[in-house]
Amino acid sequence: MDALFTPLAAALGASVDQVKLISCLLVAYPLGSVFIRIPASQPSLRHLFNVLVSAFFLIPVLNLPWGFAQLLGSILGTYIIAAKVKGPMMPWIVFTFVMGHLTINHVIRAIYELSYETVEVTAPQMVLTMKLSMFAWNVWDGRRPAEDLDKWQLQKRITKYPSLLEFLGFSFYFPGMLVGPYIDYTSYLSLIDESLFKSAHPELKKGPKRIIPDGRKRVAYRKMIIGLLFLGTFVVLHPKFNFGLALAPWFLTQNLVKRVVIFQFCGFIERSKYYAIWTLTEGASILTGHGFTGYGPSGESLWNGAANVKIRTIEFPPNSKMFLDAWNINTNIWLRECIYKRVTPKGKKPGFRSSMLTFLTSAFWHGIAPGYYLTFVFGGFITATARLCRSGFRPFVLPPPGAPTTTAKRIYDLIGTLVSLLLLNYAAAPFMLLTVTDSLEAWRRLQWYGFWVIGSALAFFYSGGSKYLKKLQNQQVKPAVVAEANKMPNTPEPLVVPPLEGAVQDLIKS
Repeated sequence: MDALFTPLAAALGASVDQVKLISCLLVAYPLGSVFIRIPASQPSLRHLFNVLVSAFFLIPVLNLPWGFAQLLGSILGTYIIAAKVKGPMMPWIVFTFVMGHLTINHVIRAIYELSYETVEVTAPQMVLTMKLSMFAWNVWDGRRPAEDLDKWQLQKRITKYPSLLEFLGFSFYFPGMLVGPYIDYTSYLSLIDESLFKSAHPELKKGPKRIIPDGRKRVAYRKMIIGLLFLGTFVVLHPKFNFGLALAPWFLTQNLVKRVVIFQFCGFIERSKYYAIWTLTEGASILTGHGFTGYGPSGESLWNGAANVKIRTIEFPPNSKMFLDAWNINTNIWLRECIYKRVTPKGKKPGFRSSMLTFLTSAFWHGIAPGYYLTFVFGGFITATARLCRSGFRPFVLPPPGAPTTTAKRIYDLIGTLVSLLLLNYAAAPFMLLTVTDSLEAWRRLQWYGFWVIGSALAFFYSGGSKYLKKLQNQQVKPAVVAEANKMPNTPEPLVVPPLEGAVQDLIKS
């Protein structure tokens, strides 16, 4: 099928693989409308539709028959392990199986030096790894006493093991199959039987009428337009503005301020690729019915459940935590539910061990490039420093409960947004540059400004600054304001490297 895409790729100046991938994401829109028209009374047809569409994407379009076979092998292996192994080690066996398979393919990709313009099996396999390991934990939770589970685990537990067709349909749910986000099994079932819609209308649970909320298409195609705008931005500007620009000879001829400003713009262009693909898949998921979260105050239907990124929060973050909470949301949930909470002994709070195991999982899941580790480690120092700044300085500018926002608070928020963006773009560079040599050279050409900011802040706080600020708070700030200031933003998702913050603080203190 390459002959169909080659002329378009040449006209756009993109690789054939990229054009084929985007074409699959766009074709998922009309296919999503077909999916939701399959009667909920025929669930087998819906499952089969998912399998056939995913097979069509992977085999004739993307030319990945071996990739499809590998994904199918992971799926069947997980299905058998989760059914046959009854003990508490079952989820860890599944996790080792799927993560080990993924890591092998990451190594193969590195050995053959495949560029990110080449579409191969690791991207859909990364999505599938999250989905299958989450499924294993949900099955295990279904075998445990309800009183041992938290709220999330109770909602997602699986008490009835699926048939093979149900499991294949879930595993190959087509809108998020190629690049994510994944869908958990209970959410998938509620989509298949449309119970997620009826939950908003309890009186219709036993009725024959199908209730599909209005507004679904409007929201979905708005997402498509937004995704295409970001895609166009990336295609047009990325060749000229990317993190690799910091390695160009002319970059050093600019003064430091100009270099830093250009680098921030490069960060936005680098992120636009992720905005594009995740927003496109979100829209296709909404067309199938996934993502419905109820109704707003004015009666409008809300479709926030399929989002994997919150663009406005990322580009204008009040602080680094909210930035990370808004990025790759479903991966955050997977790390929290399948690693961070699971490696923590019952009755104890997560500590250094939980932190580092989650960090290693996140790093291995992304790949073996050393740039990933540089980004995650420095990201841990950023979040540790941000928490210290929040508890140290915020009480002085926060108005009393119920009082209007002050000018000092607005200035504090503006400074927080600017510093967060500067640091997060600095930290993200190795994630895109991948190698230690290129990453360190880019940081050197930026005069190591990220290290200066974080290092100076940590030196201040751990050399007596925290105690001094605490003393001032006790003298000048009302206790209610201090308590309010120390509350973290009410975001349900964990950080991409949630855990590393505690590990960093332990390391600094030691």
